[in-house]
Amino acid sequence: MDNVKTEMFCLSVLFMALLLLCDSDAAQAKQGMSLSSQKFEIQKHLNRLNKPAVKSIKSPDGDIIDCVHISHQPAFDHPLLKNHTVQMMPNYHPEGLFRDGKMSTAAKNKNYGSKSINQLWHLNGKCPEGTIPIRRTKKDDILRASNIKSYGRKTNFSTISKPESGRPGGVGNQNGHQHAIAYVEGDEYYGAKATINVWQPKIQQPNEFSLSQIWLLAGSFDSDLNSIEAGWQVSPDLYGDNNARLFTYWTSDAYQATGCYNLLCSGFIQINNEIAMGATISPLSSYHGSQYDISILVWKDPKEGNWWMQFGNDYVLGYWPGFLFSYLTDSASMIEWGGEVVNSESDGLHTTTQMGSGHFPDEGFGKSSYFRNIQVVDESNNLRAPQDLGTYTEDNNCYDVQLGKNNDWGNYFYYGGPGRNANCP
Repeated sequence: MDNVKTEMFCLSVLFMALLLLCDSDAAQAKQGMSLSSQKFEIQKHLNRLNKPAVKSIKSPDGDIIDCVHISHQPAFDHPLLKNHTVQMMPNYHPEGLFRDGKMSTAAKNKNYGSKSINQLWHLNGKCPEGTIPIRRTKKDDILRASNIKSYGRKTNFSTISKPESGRPGGVGNQNGHQHAIAYVEGDEYYGAKATINVWQPKIQQPNEFSLSQIWLLAGSFDSDLNSIEAGWQVSPDLYGDNNARLFTYWTSDAYQATGCYNLLCSGFIQINNEIAMGATISPLSSYHGSQYDISILVWKDPKEGNWWMQFGNDYVLGYWPGFLFSYLTDSASMIEWGGEVVNSESDGLHTTTQMGSGHFPDEGFGKSSYFRNIQVVDESNNLRAPQDLGTYTEDNNCYDVQLGKNNDWGNYFYYGGPGRNANCP
């Protein structure tokens, strides 16, 4: 009898072991299928983003810049752009452009003029006519995103506030996002311009970023916010490093399902073969040293209704087709200029991620970040000084903004800060 019990016990143990082994094999098989499926989806997304190149250029920072035929760029994956004829130049350019070449001798002697600024990949080559430069997306870029669909998109902007007294509608209550900006609202705006000096702010956590940009906004600041954005940013999550890079962004539904950075989805149509969206800017401004700045102009072509972007005085980069938007098919209702950081408070304290130069605006030229020659485009397609310029920051002990005005810089402001400090714990 004891032998029978022993045999029964041994058989049950063996059966349980076989079940566990089968479960383990099934789990491994399922995991293997999941990994295989993920690899397939990543490769499919890479194939969608990385178009066949006429020529490829290895940048000193490790980027690969692909020279892609202008008609093969990602924009034309959009169903409404299948038969689109590329508009190679805007029909109208805003009048009254404040060109750096007109700056007074006194200002230049004070080192107020912008110095030559380029993109790092230019050191190793250029793209031929008829192509556009596109920063190649790598597997690691996508793996850093929370999921494939969120790559290249702002995903935590679900709580954009409606306009309140003293707070512009495009900012505030944004899941730890903090700002130091100047803004105008209450009119119809058909474009905006500014010259911004470029720095390399320190980022505490890889999921945080620091940017300086222009926003053109329209809509109810709820689920249907329209936004066109352009400037420079440091974003380890998006690019895998801490370099300062030129970027653009757009959305027509408050960052929910539409839009993306740079050329990471269908939308922006690039026509320029010299400037790459998302590429590293070089050289950079230094504390007590030379100041390097970029000029950005975004305006609406009154004939075609497309929103154009110009970089510097010479590079018309391309356009966002008007049909991408709802409210911006007409005009913007608010313009914002300034800085933004993510404050994730990962250790229970305010982030040490810097905005701009990482120094407060009261330190002034050569130490603080600035936006100068701020202008808006009016209904007559003229660039003019903004009226009733306001400022906003969530906490001026962390990041601040100070307005100014003079003959050479027109309307300007210094902005930024270090983040966590004795007054911003």
